[in-house]
Amino acid sequence: MIPTFVITLREGVEASLIVGIIAAFLVKEGRRDALRQMWVGVAIAVVLCAGVGIGLDIVGEELPQKQQEALETVIGLIAVVTISYMIIWMTRHSREIKAELEGEAASALARGSTMALVGMAFLAVLREGFETSVFLLAAFQDASNTTAAGAGAILGIVAAVAIGIGLYRGGVHINLAKFFKITGLVLVFVAAGLLATAAHTAHEAGWISSFQSEAVNLRWLVHPGTVSESLLTGMLGLRPAPTQIEAFVYLAYAIPMALFVLWPRGRRATRSTDGGSNADAGADSGAATAQNPA
Repeated sequence: MIPTFVITLREGVEASLIVGIIAAFLVKEGRRDALRQMWVGVAIAVVLCAGVGIGLDIVGEELPQKQQEALETVIGLIAVVTISYMIIWMTRHSREIKAELEGEAASALARGSTMALVGMAFLAVLREGFETSVFLLAAFQDASNTTAAGAGAILGIVAAVAIGIGLYRGGVHINLAKFFKITGLVLVFVAAGLLATAAHTAHEAGWISSFQSEAVNLRWLVHPGTVSESLLTGMLGLRPAPTQIEAFVYLAYAIPMALFVLWPRGRRATRSTDGGSNADAGADSGAATAQNPA
């Protein structure tokens, strides 16, 4: 439940942030006709992404057992690569993402191009939706309780939509840098768990035959069938008895990625002169103003 919740929450907030900023600009400019077009584009993007996820799931079920394991391995690896890219990009740009989006929206309106804003919203939802489809498919394949996983995904979407509406109306203010850092850290362990699962399915598909001995016995900590097992598996991707290859890929991924996310990042600007200090103060003021575009 936790992995699917975090996945849909994070992806949903990112998409909601983009759509909310664009909607605010369109309303501010009195272009409600373009606003209706934007919502149609968003709905089409959602349907396309859902179709991709369902199609991949149907194809997987029709394959023989070994081919199913191979497909699950490929989907898991794609999910890990995409999650990793998202974590790295957002960790580097989370402080500026809102201001950058507002700047792009303002530039599009200055050129008189409302369709560019509609296209931005469509492509944003399409991109986040495709990523979410792959993530959820891999997470559902890895989940022991698909009902709980489905509930987590729905709760994440509902929470993301609520946050998006709050940001759009100006009633909700969140520190996006901290939000993406916390969810990014959770997703590091989710991705590490998916990578370990991919190593397991690769063995089942006949792709990996070495290092299959039990690396460590965690049954004392991860009790199968308990709430603690669901939390530890969901939050940290831990398994009761990982093999050597599963433990290796888990640690090789989780340790450096967690350090990357947690590594402190200061402001880029330096204050070497009084003029530089004033410039930074102006930039901070502008960033604060940008928090409520409407």
